[in-house]
Amino acid sequence: MELNVVNRELCVNSIQLTGVSASSLFLVGDANTIQLASTFDTPAESLIIGPFVPLTPKG
Repeated sequence: MELNVVNRELCVNSIQLTGVSASSLFLVGDANTIQLASTFDTPAESLIIGPFVPLTPKG
């Protein structure tokens, strides 16, 4: 990994954040390259995504 930091003048008047996610990036300034990665190690069978609407057979 290579990290080069050059501090120059930066003026930010105001920033207001209303929320962030579990995986997020907040950047003020310039960047040549940003690479983000994340993993999720919870088994798929433990996820509950809903609400579920039961399907009723037609007929």
